[in-house]
Amino acid sequence: MSALAKNYNRRKIAFTRGKGSFLYSTNGKKYLDFVQGIAVNSLGHANPNLIKALNKQAKKVWHVSNAFIIPEGEKLAKRLTQKTFADYVIFQNSGTEATEAAIKVARKYFYLKGKINKNRILCIKNSFHGRTIAAIFASGSKKMTEGFGPKVPGFDHIEFRKFKPRFPNIRSKIKKNTAAIMVETIMGEGGIKSIPDKCLKYLRKICNEKKILLILDEVQCGIGRSGDFFAFEKSKVKPDIVPIAKGIGGGFPLGAVLMSKKVGSSMIPGSHGSTFGGNPLAMNVGNAVLDQIFKRGFLKNVRKISKYFHIELNKLKNDYPNIIKEIRGKGLLIGIQLHFDQSKFIKSLEKNYLLTIRASENVVRILPPLTVKKNEINLAIKIIKKVCAEYK
Repeated sequence: MSALAKNYNRRKIAFTRGKGSFLYSTNGKKYLDFVQGIAVNSLGHANPNLIKALNKQAKKVWHVSNAFIIPEGEKLAKRLTQKTFADYVIFQNSGTEATEAAIKVARKYFYLKGKINKNRILCIKNSFHGRTIAAIFASGSKKMTEGFGPKVPGFDHIEFRKFKPRFPNIRSKIKKNTAAIMVETIMGEGGIKSIPDKCLKYLRKICNEKKILLILDEVQCGIGRSGDFFAFEKSKVKPDIVPIAKGIGGGFPLGAVLMSKKVGSSMIPGSHGSTFGGNPLAMNVGNAVLDQIFKRGFLKNVRKISKYFHIELNKLKNDYPNIIKEIRGKGLLIGIQLHFDQSKFIKSLEKNYLLTIRASENVVRILPPLTVKKNEINLAIKIIKKVCAEYK
């Protein structure tokens, strides 16, 4: 009997090793892994460059308090700011920590401006910003918050709709004490729903008019997964705060909150901290991840291979319209929405050695590594087609 708590509904499968897009189970089976730790292993399993970076740093120094300068962190922060809207970075250990920090940054910004009551955050109902006590109430999901009362104050919610208007009555939801709007650029857990560029521009416009901040949560969709470094880039929108994690560590625990100069300047000594955030091991791995993602042609290839994947998936949708309702997502953050509950479908894919994971709205979530090859996508398509045929 396992001594682990039952807070995870674990599948009855374990793995001994991984390589690239594949995992190898304890019983010797080879699985095509299109979960990748839920968009964490951005460069696949056992990436040799990440192993080299980790081993190299492990022989030097693992952990140093943030009371001291950490050169590896200085380097990673500089690279992130040079490639993005941001001027400042605070490093964390996870996506939840990063979104929590984003909330703190927004509130501290207005506090130091003398607006101590301007502290409420407007979020999309049934979004996902993590599992800490504040993050679950930011998400506004009954399923996530039930049993964890009393309600954490400071969050209001808007609906995001597939049809226009996307954000009904959003202006009426913004009050005098609203500090920021926080949304996922692509809603992951919520069903792989992309916020259109026009809507992002609209949110930026409203934030400018109301003199509040825009927080774009790119924990799951950032660091190249959309085909661009950030999923919001094509909109030309400049957010004030962006929490990131998952792909930036390539499998090593690492998160960060990126901030514009005006907002980041509010984070004065003592305002926020993390014992392990920004440790040399994580920083060296993060730099190794960027070495790959910033390579010439890398993101172009992600866009090319993901376009091919979407085309092939839409062919399956046309072939099996009674099974597949919609192909969602952007880049290699993909959702197959079914006409029925996806649990059995996901189990069938697993029986055929393809690993996927669920999202809301009957969506099968597909998250290959950014290094996925065309023949691996073809294998996935073959398996999905086989499972669809079994439902006929």
